[in-house]
Amino acid sequence: MPVRNGHYNIIKGEGYVDISEIKKEEVVYTSKLDFHPDTTRIGNSEMQHLDYAYAASLIREFTKDSTLILTIRGRKYTPKFEFYVGKQLIQVSSVQTEVDAGYEGKNQIILVEAKNFGATNVIIRQLYYPYRQWQKHTNKKVMTLFFDKARSKDVYSIWQFEFTDLEDYHSIKLVKSGKFRIKEKSVLSNKSFLPI
Repeated sequence: MPVRNGHYNIIKGEGYVDISEIKKEEVVYTSKLDFHPDTTRIGNSEMQHLDYAYAASLIREFTKDSTLILTIRGRKYTPKFEFYVGKQLIQVSSVQTEVDAGYEGKNQIILVEAKNFGATNVIIRQLYYPYRQWQKHTNKKVMTLFFDKARSKDVYSIWQFEFTDLEDYHSIKLVKSGKFRIKEKSVLSNKSFLPI
C-alpha cells in the first residue's frame, strides 16, 4: 500500500474486489450523437471506449445525471488522509493517483477506472485513493465507477461501487451494474441535431 511516493506499507489481507459478471440482459442504448465518430473505431484503448460512452451520453444515463462534464483526467497527488485495513492504521501523504476520467455535475463527482479486457477483479486502491482524494477537495458526493468494454464485443459494462465507511478500506460494496450496447441514432437531416 503506497503511503508516500516510493514508500509502502506491506499489509496482510485481501487487496482486490471482484468485478462480478453482469448476468442481466444487455440494454440497447440509443446514442445522443447524430453520427458515429470515425476516430472511435481506430485502435482499442480504454480511453477511447470511455470517451465514446461519455460522448454518446451513456455515462450520464447510467448515473442519471445530465449535468456531467469532463473535468478530471490523468495524474495528481493526494492530500493527507488516513484509513484502516483491518486494525492497521495507514497514513497517506502525497501519493500519485490516476483516474481514467472524472466528471463533475451540479451535485456530484464521478470517478471512473476503465479497462478493456474483461477484468474479473481490480485492486481496491485504484478506486479508494482517488475517492478519498476528491472527497477532500469537494463537498459534493463522490461516486466511483468501474468501466469495461470487452475486446471481442461491442458491449459496455459499468459497475458502481461505494465505500460505506470513509476510513475503512474494505467497506467497498457494489451498488448497481449494467451492460449496454450503443445504437446509433437515426438521423433525418442535419437540422434534426439536438445538443447534448
